[in-house]
Amino acid sequence: MPEEKLSGAVADLIAKIRDKDPKVRAEARDNAGNVGAPAVKPLSSVMTDENFEVAREAERALWKIVRHAGRPKADSERKAVVTELIPLLGDIQPVRVRREAMWMLSEIAGDEAVAPVAAQLSDKELREDARMVLERLPGQRSLAALQMALKTVPEEFKINIAQSLRARGVSVPGLPSQKLVPTRKTDVKPTE
Repeated sequence: MPEEKLSGAVADLIAKIRDKDPKVRAEARDNAGNVGAPAVKPLSSVMTDENFEVAREAERALWKIVRHAGRPKADSERKAVVTELIPLLGDIQPVRVRREAMWMLSEIAGDEAVAPVAAQLSDKELREDARMVLERLPGQRSLAALQMALKTVPEEFKINIAQSLRARGVSVPGLPSQKLVPTRKTDVKPTE
């Protein structure tokens, strides 16, 4: 995203995140929460910068925004940030951006993020992250998405979905918990 098209605060944040001086980048990162939702998409673009330090500071700045928006009594900021994060789950985004956006949503989102996160279950690189994020998202929609996934994911991934359902308090007959499968020969008889 061209910096000249960004608002003053966002353009300033992006310029400082790209600065060669690590102290300037750190200060920008630490104050990113105050810039808020308008900086989400531009920072996500910088997350893929070829300079590792710049990319990492952009990611950390995004996390600062998410945690700032997730504070008590900041509901409108939280909603604005969630609204900006959800499009980052689109297929045109790099895997790294999509993965981080999902985990960020797990911190502050609710039902509005369930469908876009559940859609990531079809991506072999992201399905484990999507499963864990659905496990973390509150409410019945995320639980229903996990229950639906149990029917639709590849066979080798069903045990992972079953684990998330168990973590949410749902019994999953027919798929043993890997934690309860002995790793050595034992004389213990299974109970029925």
